[in-house]
Amino acid sequence: MVKGKSPLEVNLGKGLRLQSPVIAASGTFGYGLEYEGLVSMEKLGAIVTKGLSLQPRKGNPPPRIAETPCGMLNSIGLQNIGVNAFLKEKLPILKKLKVPIIVNIFGTSMDEYRSLANELDGSPIAGIEINISCPNVKKGGMEFGKDPKLSAQVVRGVRKSFKGHIMVKLSPSAGDIAEVASACEAEGADSLSLINTIPGMAIDVETRKPRISTITGGLSGPAIKPIALSMVYEVSKRVKKPIIGIGGISTAEDALEFIIAGASAVQVGTATFFHPGAMEEIVDGISLYLQKHAVKSLSSLVSSLIS
Repeated sequence: MVKGKSPLEVNLGKGLRLQSPVIAASGTFGYGLEYEGLVSMEKLGAIVTKGLSLQPRKGNPPPRIAETPCGMLNSIGLQNIGVNAFLKEKLPILKKLKVPIIVNIFGTSMDEYRSLANELDGSPIAGIEINISCPNVKKGGMEFGKDPKLSAQVVRGVRKSFKGHIMVKLSPSAGDIAEVASACEAEGADSLSLINTIPGMAIDVETRKPRISTITGGLSGPAIKPIALSMVYEVSKRVKKPIIGIGGISTAEDALEFIIAGASAVQVGTATFFHPGAMEEIVDGISLYLQKHAVKSLSSLVSSLIS
């Protein structure tokens, strides 16, 4: 271990170093400012902002969130203020936080992804997360993430427009998620985050109406953890770039499972809704685990599954 280096430190490459492996996931942490005062930001590895598009989006009509057994359905529809407002209104405040800011981007065409990347290039952010996996919009999103060739085209275009760290968020609905991951890696992705939500639905039997306005939405939370864990393990055997595990992580043990399966870091989302302090507790829990098992560096746990 390098002298002075924290055992929790994570290097995701392309200049993106995290002080801890726990990242606030996109869509559940707002623009990063909404939780200020509730969460000790200095404990987090990074914050991934709410998804941004070129122009402001109103999102889907309510109701657009519904609780389910061991999870949550959402169909927000990527409501956001647009990249220009973000750069003018949010980023000047965000850059004062002592934590890397990763901006999640979404487009409905290849040109939109490239234009977004170009707008963000050179700004004081740590990197971007390309969302090619959102199931809650009618055009774009998950359609790119299902196809390795389309996914590769998006990454290739963004790579030409953005010089910093590029993370790609993968869809569990891809026929072969490892193939999509490999295609993205080949076109310049610096890291891969997985998985996004899984399509699902819920019905109010008294009214016989769907519980969210779009009928189906994205399922997140503990219910999807075993699926996400399996996909992280599968992808880790196909790519060399760092993986960020996502899906139902609410405890340190959950996070450690993903790390042992092949993730270098994790993102926490739904857990922050029912317990805003979850991420801090996960960081502390991982630290205690390393001490208990005399592990000098978290990186030595990555892909350490004994099978």
